[in-house]
Amino acid sequence: MTESSGAQAAQTVTEAAASGNWRRAGIAGAAIGVVAAGAAAGVAIERLTVGRGMRKKARLALDAAGPYGALRGTPGKARAQDGTELYYEVDEAEPGGDGARRRRLFGRKAPAPVTVVFSHGYCLGQDSWHFQRAALRGVVRCVYWDQRSHGRSGRGVEQAEQGAPVSIDLLGADLKAVIDAAAPEGPLVLVGHSMGGMTVMALADRYPELIRDRVVGAAFIGTSAGRLGEVNYGLPVAGVNAVRRVLPGVLRALGQRAELVEKGRRATADLFAGIIKRYSFASRDVDPAVARFAERMIEGTPIDVVAEFYPAFQDHDKTAALERFAELPVLVLAGEGDLVTPSEHSEAIAALLPGAEFVLVPDAGHLVMLEHPELVTDRLADLLARAGAVPAAATVGNHGQPGD
Repeated sequence: MTESSGAQAAQTVTEAAASGNWRRAGIAGAAIGVVAAGAAAGVAIERLTVGRGMRKKARLALDAAGPYGALRGTPGKARAQDGTELYYEVDEAEPGGDGARRRRLFGRKAPAPVTVVFSHGYCLGQDSWHFQRAALRGVVRCVYWDQRSHGRSGRGVEQAEQGAPVSIDLLGADLKAVIDAAAPEGPLVLVGHSMGGMTVMALADRYPELIRDRVVGAAFIGTSAGRLGEVNYGLPVAGVNAVRRVLPGVLRALGQRAELVEKGRRATADLFAGIIKRYSFASRDVDPAVARFAERMIEGTPIDVVAEFYPAFQDHDKTAALERFAELPVLVLAGEGDLVTPSEHSEAIAALLPGAEFVLVPDAGHLVMLEHPELVTDRLADLLARAGAVPAAATVGNHGQPGD
């Protein structure tokens, strides 16, 4: 986004905040917004203060100003064990110098390059790595994929046809299918945010030989190894416990009425945006276009998908699997203000991996890679250098733009 377009978008939002009257939102709308945002609890809803027409104008301006998620690579599809189509894209490294060029010498093929595989979080998609993708483009071979039923991947076959539950173990097997298709040989660096980090842990649990033989580094960003049932989402504990008891049943009921619920989500879009911002970001001055970008990704996840994934987090426990990464270069990074996977969970991961670099980002929430992209990209670049994936001198510029 250019400086002028960003200013125009920010001005539109400022004008929206200063005009009109908000309509009072109902309890049902609030519940739908919370569920769609992936938060397992109710939130305090502020009084709405902007007219509908102005809000729509602001959203359109932000969509036009922020070209986030527009980066594309070479597409491919992997097939999961139940037949689900898993969509991925590959950004190849650009040849540059004798060490980087892949060529045959004396009849032998040069070693396969390091591949960095990015796994995204719940209700997101591969585009959530936009800034990191921009920074690493051409520097190192990268694979970005959409988890089942997310983004451009197909609807989970077992879920759609059999009503089977999603498990983190299943997602680990999906990641293995993507690696087999997109990076069948050569060293790997695994990067996961939130649910994506759990997916990486499940891969290690199920395929320890892959970690041992091919993985040379890993990054766990805003994620957890377990005990997610204890998260209070920044709300009173008593209220969270009450919601937690009824939420699985509520989610199932909403998932069975997906068409009706989707209409409700559209009708409460402004309420929904406020909830997303609260649970995605911690800083007050987050770029409005970035906030809108996150909103579009999350609101694009169908309610039945939101519903069928949620129970998997309550059962998730991959603490033992972290041992597979003990001898590798590892980055553990969290936002200090993360309400979805609190930083204490990242601290617990780092405690089990004493050789890991632990980074706690002040003034950052759950979507830390969008909120503070330069910092996250910088630490990932350092990890890749430690893992031997890029030269130690490789640099990136501000907001994920390639450096010199």
